[in-house]
Amino acid sequence: MAEIDQIDRNILQALEADGRLANVALADRVGLSPSACLRRVQELERSGIIAGYRAVLDRSKLGVGAVIFVTVGLSGHLKKDALAFEAAMANAPEVRECHNVTGAVEYILRVEVADLAAYKDFHADTLGVLPMVQSITSHICLGSAKDG
Repeated sequence: MAEIDQIDRNILQALEADGRLANVALADRVGLSPSACLRRVQELERSGIIAGYRAVLDRSKLGVGAVIFVTVGLSGHLKKDALAFEAAMANAPEVRECHNVTGAVEYILRVEVADLAAYKDFHADTLGVLPMVQSITSHICLGSAKDG
């Protein structure tokens, strides 16, 4: 694990809140010169602590009307089944997140669709046709107090 100090933590916190923060503003916020701040950010990127930058989208403005968290249990614990399931989820645009977890099921998915009819289609035509899927439990998200 890379050694980071409080200044690095402050840089990471500021960039996590606003990844588009200009270097001059970031430097001012963390109490460094712009050149020293840029060197630190570049080192955080080079070391992989900063893995990338992304835009946070308002999915409702893109037609997403329903978020469903889905737990999926597989019928067996064969590696080929897990790999095949993960490949199918990687190819499903409705699946925004796919997490392999411990416990009573093998996967938790975050599925984003236009409406419940679209989710029904995903449930039947994507999850429902996979031979390794044994159980599917859907949890419809009513709201998110904290997201991201």
